[in-house]
Amino acid sequence: MAGRAVLFALDDKDAARLLAAQDDNGVLELIEELEEGWDRTRLCELDKSWDALHRCLTDGDLAYDNGDFPLSHAILGGRLLHEDDYIVSYVSPDQVHEIAAALAPLDEHWLRDRFATLTFEDYQGSGDTEDIAYTLAFLPELTDFYRAAAQDDRAVIFTVDQ
Repeated sequence: MAGRAVLFALDDKDAARLLAAQDDNGVLELIEELEEGWDRTRLCELDKSWDALHRCLTDGDLAYDNGDFPLSHAILGGRLLHEDDYIVSYVSPDQVHEIAAALAPLDEHWLRDRFATLTFEDYQGSGDTEDIAYTLAFLPELTDFYRAAAQDDRAVIFTVDQ
């Protein structure tokens, strides 16, 4: 799972449309609309840092259902809406509030400690100083994104191509 990830904060209308999608094609059509609109005020690009961030926010594994809520839902967790060649997972506005609160105190020291204490099986990154710095660069953006989404009472979707 080494694709580039993007989180989108959804308004009520788009969240309802996404949850009402009848099949994978319906989900992907809405994702395509969101990507075409590319509203930078309502998205967070994680590039390839999402893999390491998810591992740090959970138990070191790259899985949909690992770790403890709410941090487990910040990136790859939540309600899985599509998972073949493109992953889409959804978290509700209530969950977004809890995720934002849990992310708020996380800092550089926390992330470095997670890298040092967790075992990342099948991790494609190096785990060296450069890899940690790359991952760390995205943590403030992730925190700010969830804070803004919570303030606006929005749902969030995580998207990544595989």
